[in-house]
Amino acid sequence: MAAAASATLQAALSFASGKTQHNVESDLPSSKCLSFASQLSSLVLKSSCGKRGCALRISARIGTEPVSSGMEVDITLSPRVNSVKPSKTVAITDQAAALAQAGVPVIRLAAGEPDFDTPSAIAHAGVRAISEGYTRYTPNAGTLELREAICHKLKEENGLSYTPDQVLVSNGAKQSILQVVLAVCSPGDEVLIPAPFWVSYPEIARLADANPVILPTRLSENFLIDPELLESKLSDRSRLLILCSPSNPTGSVYPRKLLEQIAEIVAKHPRLLVLSDEIYEHIIYAPATHTSFAALPGMWSRTLTVNGFSKAFAMTGWRLGYVAGPKHFVSACGKIQSQLTSGASSISQKAAVAALGLGYAGGEAVSTMVKAFQERRDFLVKSFGEIEGVRISVPQGAFYLFLDFSSYYECHVDGFGEINGSESLCRYLLDKAQVALVPGDAFGDDTCIRISYAASLPSLEQAVDRIKKALSSLKPKVPL
Repeated sequence: MAAAASATLQAALSFASGKTQHNVESDLPSSKCLSFASQLSSLVLKSSCGKRGCALRISARIGTEPVSSGMEVDITLSPRVNSVKPSKTVAITDQAAALAQAGVPVIRLAAGEPDFDTPSAIAHAGVRAISEGYTRYTPNAGTLELREAICHKLKEENGLSYTPDQVLVSNGAKQSILQVVLAVCSPGDEVLIPAPFWVSYPEIARLADANPVILPTRLSENFLIDPELLESKLSDRSRLLILCSPSNPTGSVYPRKLLEQIAEIVAKHPRLLVLSDEIYEHIIYAPATHTSFAALPGMWSRTLTVNGFSKAFAMTGWRLGYVAGPKHFVSACGKIQSQLTSGASSISQKAAVAALGLGYAGGEAVSTMVKAFQERRDFLVKSFGEIEGVRISVPQGAFYLFLDFSSYYECHVDGFGEINGSESLCRYLLDKAQVALVPGDAFGDDTCIRISYAASLPSLEQAVDRIKKALSSLKPKVPL
């Protein structure tokens, strides 16, 4: 069953990478079929076991489909869609959930989702909205009540002054980011993205017919961008710089001094705007502090600040985010939203007002969750620090570890094969340890693996024990 789990993950990763093999049938002695919904017309995964272990084959029917009239339907997709890769984090999370439902004892450390329930005051506000009939459409930009509450939060916590018409509420921060990129980028513009990056940034740029320009960072520098590298990559086509602090996937937090250096560079380029993704701002560990980029001198007019309620308030399923910025840009985002989804859920917006009413930075409800995240982080940093060959940058925020496991690459495992990168190592750990993790190549850094510690401490303890046992049979390369 563990081998089948690895095979299923391999299929998910291959699909997310756009590397699926079509019309392949297993010739091994025994097989078991697993259904896998996809955008293909027909896709079946076969987990096949023989003397050499288990493998997975994918049978897919693509091309045109016959219809009742005898004609064939052209199912060609647009070049824009074909240029976009499916999210590996979503694929792995979905597959790990399916394996767990099938009885495989997988420990799931792939999802970027708090394991806490939504605080009761927020949940009750949502229930109350339903019972009081607050279930109709809201204005496209969001209710005035919520936008005023967001303006108050940004003023009190971030030192940013906005009016309600400079705020747009959307169905999650991901939608806010997409709409910003669509609103400000023209075909051929460049979107500068520090790596490691959240998996969706480059794909969103491609959806806008813009070109993602990746700015690599180093673990030894805590995955923070080098201002000199940024300056060297800027051109006349540079339109948008995306900053995420605290960072997904690294947990790095940009110190104010470094942000000021970046701001000085941005100020030299009239076309360059900044998208500041601050969704993890409240999940931060002292002595680190959060600085909003728009609060820096001269940056308010250049910056679109994106935030939301999913992470800090454990409201992932409520689907609510927002963008704040100059009215000219926010109105453009609103125009796009009016033709896509219109306003966000009325119920979620009432709950969000309650969330912002919990107190500064979410009050005790959020601080309790952050304290638990920090305890888990400290445990994992200590535990992985004891494993030979693993390199660590201690995260200052969010709930992820981005660990360098590259010393274990080029190992050959009997019955499994070659471990030649983050993807194959994740498959090995799912197979051997039954722990689901996300390969670093999804985030633009194949040397690392992302581990989410949005899971209970007992689950993390068990996961670490399993990973240690799985790695014990491998011999890491000794650095020269």
